[in-house]
Amino acid sequence: MTRLRVYPIKSFAGGDVSSSRVQRWGLEDDRRWAVVDLDGKPITAREANGLLGFTAEILADGGLLLGDKRFSPLRVDRPIDAGPVPVGHSRQGTALPAGDESAAWLTARLGRQAQLVWQPNPAARTVNPKHGGLPGDQVSLADVGPLLLTSEASLAQLDRWTDDDTLPLDMVRFRPNVVIDGDEPFAEDDWSSVRLGDTKFRVAGRCDRCVMTTIDPASLARGKEPIRTLARYRKNDGKTYFGVWLVPVLNAEPAVIAVGDNVAV
Repeated sequence: MTRLRVYPIKSFAGGDVSSSRVQRWGLEDDRRWAVVDLDGKPITAREANGLLGFTAEILADGGLLLGDKRFSPLRVDRPIDAGPVPVGHSRQGTALPAGDESAAWLTARLGRQAQLVWQPNPAARTVNPKHGGLPGDQVSLADVGPLLLTSEASLAQLDRWTDDDTLPLDMVRFRPNVVIDGDEPFAEDDWSSVRLGDTKFRVAGRCDRCVMTTIDPASLARGKEPIRTLARYRKNDGKTYFGVWLVPVLNAEPAVIAVGDNVAV
């Protein structure tokens, strides 16, 4: 395993970590927060590209430090005493609002009314059976599954297929949690399970990719890749695929995975 990444707020920039505890719903602190409008409809980087330029640092007490290159950071505490508000995340129902200060911070930067919400109990949100979920599977506010795995071998093949000489693509634009080096491109498509270090994961399915992958994570400029090339080589049933979703197979206690762990299929 070559990289581990955590995204504290859905659609914000993530960060590399050397190790992480694995919960049933995903990596610790991964996508427990999200941005919604005043009606609770999710706001993501698909339509609000600027979110990818914001950072969120997890503090020791579980709070956040929101960052933006242009302005001073803002501390946000977990809103454990707030009353729940409706949100439009599938199979979620409600979340806890983080308050007026963080709402003003987001609204000023996005140019539209927005608020930050926190998922207090990720064990209550299930993985959709249509995406490989089984009874008892849990997920944070991630789109589909608890963890996303991508392979450097697969990315190298995608780069070879791509006509644009200004690339290679940055793996960060695929927003993985786990990156492996791999032996064969796209071998992960056919896995039913994988062990990272001492922790076993079920492969719930392939990840179909959206327009977010066409946004350069550094400049936030939009392009045509990788969707254009994926559509040529990796299209099935109208969708393009890169990476696979993982569901942890845990005992009672959370496990820990780390960069450098062996990968066994």
